[in-house]
Amino acid sequence: MRYICVKEAAEKWGISTRRVQALCECERITGIYRLGNAWAIPDDAHKPIDARTKIAKVYKEKAANK
Repeated sequence: MRYICVKEAAEKWGISTRRVQALCECERITGIYRLGNAWAIPDDAHKPIDARTKIAKVYKEKAANK
């Protein structure tokens, strides 16, 4: 499996490096692990849905109703 760094993930997903770091710290990205001070993110990882948006609330409600 190939891993990418925070900077590469930020460029791939169109968000800031700090936001990617925050997602890693909250363990919102599957398959990540920490190497010292750096995060290793799987190359095939998907950008998590922003929990601050309305669409995330809809997904959360659907998951709770199942």
